[in-house]
Amino acid sequence: MLAEIDAGSGPTSAIGGWGSFWGSCVNAVGSIIALMLPHPPAARPGTLTPMTDANAGAAPDPTQQHHRPGLAALPVAILHDRRERVFLLLSGLFLGTLAMLNILGISRFIKLFEYDFDPSTPGVTVFAVAVGVLPYPLTFLCTDLISELFGRRRASQVVWVGLVLNLWIVGILWLGGWLPGFETIDPATGALALDAAGRQPVFYEIRALAFGAVTASMIAYLAAQFVDVYVFHFWKQLTRGKHLWLRNNGSTVISQLVDTVAVILITHFYAQALPIDSGRGLWPQLGMFIAAGYAFKLIAALLDTGPFYLASHWLAKYLRLPPPDHDHSAEHSGSDL
Repeated sequence: MLAEIDAGSGPTSAIGGWGSFWGSCVNAVGSIIALMLPHPPAARPGTLTPMTDANAGAAPDPTQQHHRPGLAALPVAILHDRRERVFLLLSGLFLGTLAMLNILGISRFIKLFEYDFDPSTPGVTVFAVAVGVLPYPLTFLCTDLISELFGRRRASQVVWVGLVLNLWIVGILWLGGWLPGFETIDPATGALALDAAGRQPVFYEIRALAFGAVTASMIAYLAAQFVDVYVFHFWKQLTRGKHLWLRNNGSTVISQLVDTVAVILITHFYAQALPIDSGRGLWPQLGMFIAAGYAFKLIAALLDTGPFYLASHWLAKYLRLPPPDHDHSAEHSGSDL
């Protein structure tokens, strides 16, 4: 269990191994960023080239613009700049939110409400969610917008960058606890001395909880985000670009169910961090945590339909992309949006 790891220990040979590991991570990030950046535009500025869609997952070509009545064609440099700024903003919101929720993670549970299903027995059923769940719906809104505007391939690349970010967080937390500090060491055990309440210093408490949260979220995150991107584009192809509400809600509802089940089960069986009442049945309590977390995310997903509609329509116009409900079937094959 991660919470039982000796916070003051660490083999001296670990630095070399971790140096190689972080070197590989840096190379991986560089490769991903290189893939994410579009090739330099070659078209003459101001040229209006039609948007095409083959549903192949590629980002929109920086030289292509969708004709908008009443709007003049943009110079290629301005068009490219707009698209990169929007992509960086959405990616930054996604990655920043991901880092924040992994640090907050399971450090505190919020009681939504409680209900006594059986008054004849002691105790009540509590519906609670981890504090890290609060900003999580924003990550799905960001990936849905990236999928809609920039294609499945770039959305998947952002998901992989998020995985590398998780590894970076784990590495920094590990290194921060491995290096010598000013904590008191128990001479009898060689481990960190506990305070009067039997707790480790604050950093190590946060580190233990973050390790558990990151481990749970990394597995659930990869499964859920790739399900979200795949289902989003499955519905987009099936409906030929129509019914924006269906692909937004359909992808998020399924992916968040995958995420919630995985996070709750891994957090309990691996990190042992859920506030479980030992006097009551385990699976009913886990079921309540899954139900409460999924209900919260489901409500948030339904509420973000309006912002998703507004943002996708406005950004498509701003970036000179086809409207979200545009039918690409009548156009020639080419780059996917």
